[in-house]
Amino acid sequence: MKENRFKRAIAEGRQQIGIWSMMREPMVTEMLGQLGYDWILLDCEHTPNDEPGVMAMLQALSACEIEPMVRPSCLDVAEIKRLLDVGARNILIPYVQTVEEAERAVSAVTYPPGGIRGVSSVSRATGFGAEPDYFVKARDQICLIVQIETREALDNLEDIAAVPGIDGLFIGPADLAASLGHPGNPKHPEVHAAILDGIRRIRAAGQPAGFLSPDQGLLEDVVSAGCVFTAVDIDLGLLRRSAMVRLEACKAFRE
Repeated sequence: MKENRFKRAIAEGRQQIGIWSMMREPMVTEMLGQLGYDWILLDCEHTPNDEPGVMAMLQALSACEIEPMVRPSCLDVAEIKRLLDVGARNILIPYVQTVEEAERAVSAVTYPPGGIRGVSSVSRATGFGAEPDYFVKARDQICLIVQIETREALDNLEDIAAVPGIDGLFIGPADLAASLGHPGNPKHPEVHAAILDGIRRIRAAGQPAGFLSPDQGLLEDVVSAGCVFTAVDIDLGLLRRSAMVRLEACKAFRE
């Protein structure tokens, strides 16, 4: 099986720079995959993306050096199974708040007897049956990240980090801000402090820490605090900002 370079890199503490993707267009995905980022997040939580769409984007990235990560809509065992079967191997589970939920996430990406992932011998993940040892080796190349984005999750952070099979923890700033009473304001001092404290606690617990923000100052702060896999912007946001800049530059043409 092809080595999961992203999983190895974050386990070794090597910085991995990522881009967040909300656009369900394989051509855009392919273009992003060629830019030199280490990883790309394909989001199913806050987009209309589904398993067929994710598979098309994974196929578009198959010739790129970038490592794809997929975020399912929630901690849904059936959805996670389908995403794994179409070829996802870096999985980010949103809104994990307890040890029990973290354990369920581990079980979802692990074949029996250690877990509950369903077995299909002719899925895209198995090379359509060309990799007969896939079922024995798959878990070694699957990277499971859980998202910490509520006050309860912060309270349980060390216990979640200690769950066997968790490969990293990701601080979600938007939902964390809302949970702390500051919806829409991840720059609030309380939220900022909680983010940096969370990153440091994740690293102190022996796990890689991840984060997403287009705010360069905040990114520099989280990397200084120990963030290892860092998503630096969102494709849809980049497109909107660029389109607005071009519009502002050309508004004089209307005069």
